[in-house]
Amino acid sequence: MRDLRMCACLLSALAIPVDAVARTYVVVIEQMRFEPGVLTVERGDRIQFVNKDLFPHTATADKKTFDSHAIAPGASWSLVVRHADRYTYFCTLHPTMHAILIVQ
Repeated sequence: MRDLRMCACLLSALAIPVDAVARTYVVVIEQMRFEPGVLTVERGDRIQFVNKDLFPHTATADKKTFDSHAIAPGASWSLVVRHADRYTYFCTLHPTMHAILIVQ
């Protein structure tokens, strides 16, 4: 019985709080821009890039910490962020397209 109580205590100590549940955010690529242009998320969250444009785009961090490679029209690519930082990113195929991802 004592072992069972100890096991229950250990399991409750390992429980993940509801606030720690990862979320999914969507960045829409359309009309030659990323929307939203600035996105703030938590570590462990997923960002899904959805290309609604007529031609391929990339989501490539300036520091090369992530790179989607070409995302075809109508396709998507996702990224799970693990490290807190401020990431500026752009489309390598259309270098005038820029956005910012802030991971807290």
